[in-house]
Amino acid sequence: MEEGAEERGGGGSSTDGGGGANVSLSPPTLSPSIPPFVKLGLTVVYTVFYSLLFAFVYAQLWLVLRYRHKRFSYQTAFLFLCLLWAALRAVLFSFYFRDCVTANTLGPFTFWLLYCCPVCLQFFTLSLMNLYCAQVKRWIGRKVPLYLVFVGISLLFLLVNLVCALLVKTSDMQVKTIVLVRVTINDTLFVLCAVSLSVCLYKVAKMSLASIYLESKVRPRLLKQTLLL
Repeated sequence: MEEGAEERGGGGSSTDGGGGANVSLSPPTLSPSIPPFVKLGLTVVYTVFYSLLFAFVYAQLWLVLRYRHKRFSYQTAFLFLCLLWAALRAVLFSFYFRDCVTANTLGPFTFWLLYCCPVCLQFFTLSLMNLYCAQVKRWIGRKVPLYLVFVGISLLFLLVNLVCALLVKTSDMQVKTIVLVRVTINDTLFVLCAVSLSVCLYKVAKMSLASIYLESKVRPRLLKQTLLL
């Protein structure tokens, strides 16, 4: 009887061992990569930063109107682009306080407006800076073609981002392929505009202050824009 009891005890221990093996083979519970308090802190910091930037740029635009500066200029266009960019970023980060699910399940146009449009505004700002530096360098003979080139590139950038955002939300194509195409085109255009801006800034830096002053006599508002830059 003792032997039978030992056999029964051994069988029970083997069963427990099998249960322990099953428990050990079960996948562990994954914890969030970022703790919730860190995520909340970063959300607060970014939202406050973009809100302060929006208020600062809005005040600058109000001062332009208050002191009756030129309303349609490179300065006002740059400030208006920055104002839109800060507003869209502040709205996007405000979703992450309590409604993260809504921020990740937006409609096609809202998705493009909050996620893709700020990138387009950054590219438009870079193109605007290229045009301004080209004007300071006095490339007057090619001014109209230069405007057309940058307007065409900006429209291409906008169209690519809009189409890709719509395809991600409405088509059955692989998201990875769409994102790869969009990132490739965006990065290529950004690099080309950045190189162009670097060349313009290098040539402007080599110009003497006397030549800039003489050119400003031909264009009286050019010196004011140069000092503001």
